[in-house]
Amino acid sequence: MTTPLIEMKDVVKSFGRHHILRGASLTIEKGEVTTVIGKSGEGKSVLLKHIIGLMEPDSGQILFEGKEFKTMKKAERKQLRSRFSYVFQNTALFDSMTVYENVALPLKEKGELSKKEIAERVATRMDQLDLHEIGNKFPSQLSGGMKKRVALARALVTNPEIVLFDEPTTGLDPIRKNAVHSMISDYQKKFGFTAIVVSHEIPDVFFISQKVAMLDEGQILIQGAPQDIQQSKDPIVQGFLRGMEANHDALTGLGTPTQLERRFEQEMELQKQQESNFSLMVFTVENLEEINDKVGHVAGQTMVKNFAAWLQQHLRPNDTCSRYGMAKILAVLPNTTRKDAQKVCSKLARAARGEKITDAELYPGFCFSVSAGFAEATDDSPIDTVLAAAESRENMLYAFRITK
Repeated sequence: MTTPLIEMKDVVKSFGRHHILRGASLTIEKGEVTTVIGKSGEGKSVLLKHIIGLMEPDSGQILFEGKEFKTMKKAERKQLRSRFSYVFQNTALFDSMTVYENVALPLKEKGELSKKEIAERVATRMDQLDLHEIGNKFPSQLSGGMKKRVALARALVTNPEIVLFDEPTTGLDPIRKNAVHSMISDYQKKFGFTAIVVSHEIPDVFFISQKVAMLDEGQILIQGAPQDIQQSKDPIVQGFLRGMEANHDALTGLGTPTQLERRFEQEMELQKQQESNFSLMVFTVENLEEINDKVGHVAGQTMVKNFAAWLQQHLRPNDTCSRYGMAKILAVLPNTTRKDAQKVCSKLARAARGEKITDAELYPGFCFSVSAGFAEATDDSPIDTVLAAAESRENMLYAFRITK
């Protein structure tokens, strides 16, 4: 069993009579996105500050690669902190500095690189995050989403191993919220850092996280894969998730994953009672990372939104359609055999030809590539089994290539 990158054991923290953390235990694995959820005022930001070493616990342990933080010497602590970066809730950009100066600041403060080396490092990060054209602008001239990207560039310019995101989507509209989530996911894969995210954005954060932990009453009530949290029978967990769940997906206007799963279960009951058929259809944007890289995450999420609207218009009135991931949409088709689902898919593929998906400035060779698969639900199979069948090679038969 590998040693976790970061481990909190029974951490307690109080401010006077106000108890914030009451024995919180959490493990962070290297190279993963871990998201901490929970009600406002539960101490999620305090937990982050303990992880980065800005606060020390009243009792309990915080270990990094198996070594307790409080036993480290001053030089060790300094070296450890150099492995972290922090993306603040309000971006914390300096208004008197240009974008370039904001991004370069951590390198200048370290004083380890020459002016030329700093310029090269900053230029590389700004180019990777598509900020190369705004280096001379000031934060007051930028949109909220662009400020978030500058803050991320500043966090990544030191080549950190661990990046902490404190409510990174606060104050953004649905497209830009999802663009930030997409950025975190894409850049985590690209640069390989470990991400720790504090967020209220449910279910969106489930799409980008390998692990989710819920903080409640000062303790980590549950931690595990997103599906483990969503399927938990704990009444506190379920009550929190229901309270946070919207009536529809904010980006696409489609249903939520929970709503689709309920519809799936309803159709499964009808199948048993009336021997009716139903099928599951899955649509996956195959080149979303390429689109994000070429024209930006906001444009990429706008295309997902536009495709979802087009799909909803072209599916049948009784079909239930929900967003099921950053680049995935699922549809439950009642009274539909596999053969019927194939006909629906074929009809959609024909209708997609020549469809306009974006007003963004496109790049040479652009296409919006969507794969589509389908499977008939049988034998009381759970949704994960039917989805796996729909995504199998034998059923993933269609590709929509929208080129303008």
